[in-house]
Formats: sequence, structure tokens, C-alpha cells
Amino acid sequence: MSGKIIKAIVFDLGNVLLPFDYSVAVKRLNEIEENLGEVFLAFYKENYSLHRSFERGDLSREKFISLMLNALHNKIDEETFCKIYSEIFTFNENVASLLPELKKNYKLLLLSNTNEIHKKYGWEQFKFIKYFDKLILSHEVNAVKPEEKIYKSVEAFTGLQPGEHLFIDDILEYVNEAKKLGWDGIQFTGYENLIAELQKKDIQF
Repeated sequence: MSGKIIKAIVFDLGNVLLPFDYSVAVKRLNEIEENLGEVFLAFYKENYSLHRSFERGDLSREKFISLMLNALHNKIDEETFCKIYSEIFTFNENVASLLPELKKNYKLLLLSNTNEIHKKYGWEQFKFIKYFDKLILSHEVNAVKPEEKIYKSVEAFTGLQPGEHLFIDDILEYVNEAKKLGWDGIQFTGYENLIAELQKKDIQF
């Protein structure tokens, strides 16, 4: 597919623009009480459906926090949990540096499976967010990747044809679903590979 027809570039957030690592939260919790981090991680993994429901907006912030604090035996308060739960992100400066250049020629959108705690405490303060024309967030549109609805939310905003979108995500399943809907896509594996793939598609930056 020729990159010349691309009019909108859609970025994933986690592990593309912002690498994340839950071991950071585990370490912080262990500093509060021995093994509290392991308690958190075990509950989180065993009840991942809760996390997914929270990302989809089906589970309220209050209910999610209540469940998590209960699992942590109420050793910390709500504010402390929100901060620790969100201290997992680092900044991929190389990828973010592409945004102002890409914005000169394309609509830019962020498409993320995320939640309101991570948004408020974890990433919305990053300055690169200003380059996006629209944030399509799972908890706000009540759908998560790879559900068709979340991709259609992007198209509803851009008003473009499916083939005029280029999607960049680290998870191949999500890229493949976008391709099934007619989008172009790149699986993000690193900055150098991303540059090479963008150049192959004649993306201007």
C-alpha cells in the first residue's frame, strides 16, 4: 500500500511512546510493606478481567480502586495507590520527536487501551500529547483494541476512508485487526525499525 494516500497516522501509547513496567509499582509497594508488591501483582494477573473492564469503562474508578485496595489489605490509601499504579511509564523521546514533523503533513491521533487513573496520574502531563488532533481512549469510547468499535471511533473523527489511516502499535494482534478493517499498519519493535517502515511507505517527516 502506498504511503502517499495516508492522511492520518494513529499511534498507540503504551510501549510505543511510553514504555511501561509494572515492576516499578511492585518495588514501590514492597518499600511500604514486604511482599505487598507481589500481592498486588498476583491479584492483578489473576483478575486481569477487572483491569480490562476498567479500561473499557465498564468498571467505575471507585469500584476498581476499592477492589485493589481491598486486595492490598488497605495498607495504602487511594491517592497513594493511584500514584504508585501510574508510576510505571517512561518516555520514548525518539518516537515522540517524530510527532511535530509528522503533524505538518498528517492528522495525528492517539489510540490507547488505558484508564482514567493512568491518564490523570501517569501520562496526560507529557508535552507530546499536544501534537495529537484527537485522543481515542478506551475508557471514554467504551471499547478496547482489538474490538472493531474503537477503530471505527477513529474513523468517525477523521472522516477518512479506512485505507487513509496508518496505525502504529507494538501488539501485532491490534495491528492485524486494523489491517482487516482496511487500514495500513506497522508493528512497533523499536525506533530504527519504525523509521525504516515509515520510509518504505513514503511517509513524509
